[in-house]
Amino acid sequence: MTPLFLLIGCAAFAALEIWQLVQAERLLRRRTALPGTAQAPGPDERQARRWSLALLAYWLWLVGLLFLPLARMHALGLLLATMIGFSLRRGAERLWTLRLLTFEGAIRIGLLLSLAALAWRRL
Repeated sequence: MTPLFLLIGCAAFAALEIWQLVQAERLLRRRTALPGTAQAPGPDERQARRWSLALLAYWLWLVGLLFLPLARMHALGLLLATMIGFSLRRGAERLWTLRLLTFEGAIRIGLLLSLAALAWRRL
């Protein structure tokens, strides 16, 4: 049951990572295209709610992975990449934020694919 749980979670959260990168690029490009004007609108309330709930589920899944010996190192890597990426993005300029998000997303997607391959071998 655990490898199947890992495969489903890896697929879902890899899709979330890709969706998050697309949405972040769309929002950041829209905001940087309008210099000197009023702040461009962000996501609507429903999209922001879905995004927040998906990120909360992702973090809960990662914390749950810490209790599985099979996935513990991948979970630590994902958490570490997220925390380092957040700390770098926090002080970055707007144009660098997208580059950092893309690099961080690539690392996290790579870790998720590695975890999925490990779970697939255990099935």
